[in-house]
Amino acid sequence: MGPHPAVAAIRLAVRRVLHDVLTEHQHGQGPQPPGAGTQPLVLVACSGGADSMALASALAFEARKLSVRAGGITVDHGLQAGSEVRAAEVVARMSALDLDPVEAVAVRVGRVGGPEAAARDARYAALDEAARRHGAAAVLLGHTRDDQAETVLLGLARGSGIRSLSGMATVSRGSGATASVPRPAARYWRPFLHIDRQTARKACMVQSLPVWDDPHNADPAYTRSRLRHEGLPALEKALGKGVVEALARTAQLSRDDADALDSWAAEADRSVRDESGQLECAKLYALPPAVRRRVLRLALVAAGSPAGSLFARHLEEVDRLITGWRGQGAINLPGRVAAQRQGGKLVIRQG
Repeated sequence: MGPHPAVAAIRLAVRRVLHDVLTEHQHGQGPQPPGAGTQPLVLVACSGGADSMALASALAFEARKLSVRAGGITVDHGLQAGSEVRAAEVVARMSALDLDPVEAVAVRVGRVGGPEAAARDARYAALDEAARRHGAAAVLLGHTRDDQAETVLLGLARGSGIRSLSGMATVSRGSGATASVPRPAARYWRPFLHIDRQTARKACMVQSLPVWDDPHNADPAYTRSRLRHEGLPALEKALGKGVVEALARTAQLSRDDADALDSWAAEADRSVRDESGQLECAKLYALPPAVRRRVLRLALVAAGSPAGSLFARHLEEVDRLITGWRGQGAINLPGRVAAQRQGGKLVIRQG
């Protein structure tokens, strides 16, 4: 008898990712750590919750059948009493799955962007650093289709445009190389974006995997928690089943459109600058609005404005310097960045 359908589904999702990681490694397309001719190391980011424990178990199972080493990282955010004990328990569970290396990394969560965004930023910074330190080719994340649906709705509520509606990418880059480690960051892979949360939990149950339910996930003080326990159920009650699947499809369609517009904007960026590299307002005005806003966003982020803190209202204010110029003053933006129109140029600087 084969494995339970839930277990088979998560293993298949991970197997497909590992084949892609191996292909990249063999062709030298992914990060190439020292000793790149050896088996690539794939890490799982594991909180101890059902999604990431299911992912850890599938990685451990599939890696044994392929030329892949498998390890795990858990991040201790220090936001709850006894978090270090919980992190040690997760490390023990990953070791019991024969993952190696495994470790817990403690982080200090700041305040920029609110508690959820600050915790996310600290977590990814820790995962980037751990991946570099261990020479990992990839880091697997346990985000499910339900997480994708929540991300799309959060983007819709912010009114941040089609890129926010595109949700999370199946594959994304870390923060990149550093001065001391000039190697590209590992790729992040999300094998479960087409698998629902209940399937991951069922896979843990039938394998008798212990899981930890983070109380923050049920705390109504957090926006995502309210959306998960109140918003999405209300939508499904009003609109019927299939809302989560529809939102996930919307994410993929939006991502395809956003990627095409981003490519257009990257090309347009070079055509709207003068010899000194300054943005020319007349040339910006001639661009289609969707492309112009992307060019502006690229310039603002390059000047030091955090991408996660730039919302549609910020871009609209800067866009009015181009399309509704009436002599208005500088626009102050996140990250202490200011945008101002001077002599037909759009001047963006941090200070």
